Amino acid sequence: MQTHEIRDRFIQHFVNEGHTEVPSASLILDDPNLLFVNAGMVPFKPYFLGQQNPPFPNGTATSIQKCVRTLDIEEVGITTRHNTFFQMAGNFSFGQYFKEGAIKNAWSLLTSSVEDGGYGLDPERLWVTVYLEDDEAADIWEKNIGLPAERIQRLGMADNYWSMGIPGPCGPSSEIYYDRGPEYGKEGGPVVDDSRYMEIWNLVFMEKERGEGTGKDNFEIVGDLPKKNIDTGLGVERVACLLQDVDNVYETDLLRPVIDAAEKLSGATYGKKHEDDVRFRVIADHSRTGMMLILDGVTPGNEGRGYILRRLLRRIIRSARLLGAQGETMSVFMDTIMDTMTPSYPEIADNRERILKTAVNEEKAFLRTLESGTSLFEEAAASVKASGSTMLAGAQAFTLHDTYGFPIDLTLEMAAEAGLDVDQE
Repeated sequence: MQTHEIRDRFIQHFVNEGHTEVPSASLILDDPNLLFVNAGMVPFKPYFLGQQNPPFPNGTATSIQKCVRTLDIEEVGITTRHNTFFQMAGNFSFGQYFKEGAIKNAWSLLTSSVEDGGYGLDPERLWVTVYLEDDEAADIWEKNIGLPAERIQRLGMADNYWSMGIPGPCGPSSEIYYDRGPEYGKEGGPVVDDSRYMEIWNLVFMEKERGEGTGKDNFEIVGDLPKKNIDTGLGVERVACLLQDVDNVYETDLLRPVIDAAEKLSGATYGKKHEDDVRFRVIADHSRTGMMLILDGVTPGNEGRGYILRRLLRRIIRSARLLGAQGETMSVFMDTIMDTMTPSYPEIADNRERILKTAVNEEKAFLRTLESGTSLFEEAAASVKASGSTMLAGAQAFTLHDTYGFPIDLTLEMAAEAGLDVDQE
């Protein structure tokens, strides 16, 4: 099942249940706490907090929200689990239904046959987790749904109590996992191995408001929300992995074509060397995220959102060079990812020329920097190694940045590849 169909089936399921379809908000919202929209519920935050009345006839909504999370940029490609852009399918209730309704709706979509509009997943391979103290949710899963007690596991706040990471709405959650089989890891459910048991859907029972704090479980609960609400998030890309029977998101119909394009440009082959695979995955992930950011109005710059975009585009360019590609590659990557994403985001077609021009211009500028900066870095690294040290001097890193326009994050990345540290202080 193609990703676009997975999206369509989700929306149709909840429209049939009386939810109002809401288009994805822009990745850029007027929220001083967020660089980009990072969760499906972000556009609905005022309704959860009771600051505004939801403009939906039945008090329920469904959407597939574009999301970007950039905290793990360095991990992208090293693992197959990290992505900077993802699509979060969600259903939302503002005081209409609560735990039982959310659980029944999710179970129905996941396990109903493809002919009946569902995803056709085997119910015998589904596990759930609930918050440690949430007897109500556990009872619904066991008594109403019929899930065996041994496939219902309890976890603490760090795993099963959701918030945005900042003051705002929060609540206990129930996560749904799919058992991918013994070839993916150990038996025992998600508490034992969350690689074998892939989380696909998080049902958040949004009933509290959190205050300041750090981490996933070190914050104060300041009170109850005006209503008991539902906020769920299904990972579209993760479901695509299951329904397309591929190992990870990079093998799905949206990202694999970019890897194929990179193979043709570079002559390298995906799946042969870990270092090359990392570069292929960086190109695929960052091409999509960069394209979606440009679509929503971000332009490359030296600070804030513009710097994130610039960093993503430059990592694509350098990864392609390290794979063996010569000259300009950005137009091929951008054309490919726009082709795969346009069926879900038709507005890409009207912005295609602008997106391409922005990305290609950034590549042309950076290729000049890359040539001079790489030579200087290699000289400096060789000198450090010859002296028996493993520390690149701060002055050298600063010269690369200040005189030659070589960004510090790229110097850090290249130093790590060379087995060196950088005196950042």
